[in-house]
Amino acid sequence: MVSSFVYNFINLYGRWMASQTETDLDDRIIRVLEVSARYVIWFIAILMVLQMLEVDITPLVAGAGLAGLAVALAAQDIVSNFFGGAVILADKPFAVGDRIKIDEYLGDVVSIGPRSTRIKTLDYQMVTIPNSKVSSSVIVNYAMPDVKLKIKVPISAAYGSDITRVKEILIEIGCEAAARSKYVLSDPAPSAYFLEFGASSLDFMLIIWARAFNLAWDVQDYVNTRVYERFAEEGIEIPFPQMDVHVRE
Repeated sequence: MVSSFVYNFINLYGRWMASQTETDLDDRIIRVLEVSARYVIWFIAILMVLQMLEVDITPLVAGAGLAGLAVALAAQDIVSNFFGGAVILADKPFAVGDRIKIDEYLGDVVSIGPRSTRIKTLDYQMVTIPNSKVSSSVIVNYAMPDVKLKIKVPISAAYGSDITRVKEILIEIGCEAAARSKYVLSDPAPSAYFLEFGASSLDFMLIIWARAFNLAWDVQDYVNTRVYERFAEEGIEIPFPQMDVHVRE
């Protein structure tokens, strides 16, 4: 009777309270409590019956303690993964649909389960990562605080090129991409920088903002194509690695 009462109480009121929250962490806790309550109550009841029958329950209690310890050690990974999933749902470093990077894995979150988190990589491969590892790893979330992505496109020009003109062309390409392309934002505005004197080139960097984190390749393809076309029109040489060799007599 006690077991049925406790189970029905948790099932009815616990699930009703869990349905009032947005996360599913409490729903998982309710399922665990339902099963745990029955086992604990029946175990206590059996010990009480044996004690009333004047059966020595000391070995049974000691055995139960050792068995519980063995089960706890065997289920250590399962428990750590479960609490890792609880930490993820409570802390919310990412949500289903976000693009994240954990260690060397980059992809979109498909599901957050009680034992593991599943990520679909950019190569359409499913990666399953234990929640204990996820909760202890450094996570890069490309969908937070918003979905736009800052893209840095390296550009090189040959020595002797007009630095001011190269920067003007890059800014024009960035503004053109924001006006014509559906992938690029006009705010923040594009910017161009002359970074360094390379071994064989003058190195520049064009910075533009994509509308979403999954458009990086589209933006780079558009920009690189336009840079090639504009440099050809302006007579600006795109260099390649080279070495001058001087032979002494």
